[in-house]
Amino acid sequence: MGDVVTVEDQSARCRERAAAAVERHARLIPDFPSPGIAFKDLTPVLADADGLDAVIDALAHVCDGADLVAGVDARGFLIAGAVARQLGVGVVAVRKGGKLPPPVVGVDYALEYGTARLEIPADGIDLAGRRVVVIDDVLATGGTVVAAARLLVQAEAIVDTVAVIMELDGLPGRERVIADVGPGVRVHTLCRG
Repeated sequence: MGDVVTVEDQSARCRERAAAAVERHARLIPDFPSPGIAFKDLTPVLADADGLDAVIDALAHVCDGADLVAGVDARGFLIAGAVARQLGVGVVAVRKGGKLPPPVVGVDYALEYGTARLEIPADGIDLAGRRVVVIDDVLATGGTVVAAARLLVQAEAIVDTVAVIMELDGLPGRERVIADVGPGVRVHTLCRG
């Protein structure tokens, strides 16, 4: 008889593989987009076929059971689309302000280096009562992910999971997501940086 591999074991292996890919390929860009900000660039991870596969597999494990996967503009689109396809569900693009034709539902929010707006279509996508997982590449202060979750909840979606590739150390992103989205939200990260 072979060893029994549990879902938890498989999920842990996927996270380890994804974390190793991030370690190999991610770049740190100092003073971007403004002085004092250290930007973690994960695009080289996604450009590597094995890195992309590892990240998508790991995120699909934590997003299992979602009705839809929401990707935050712009890198979140890449990840969410691939995760949604693997899960056999649809994807929602949470866009930066002004990129969608009207009517839209939007929310303004603060970033660590300014302000921004996120929008989704007001028509054409029925989110009411559907479990929507929010995906982005990096969790820093949590402003963008919280805004995306609030926007989806405003459209009557159920947001109980946020999943990111990397959570930045020393920043309050996780705490902010739990405080602002709700204590029942699960925050999944594949690695820390």
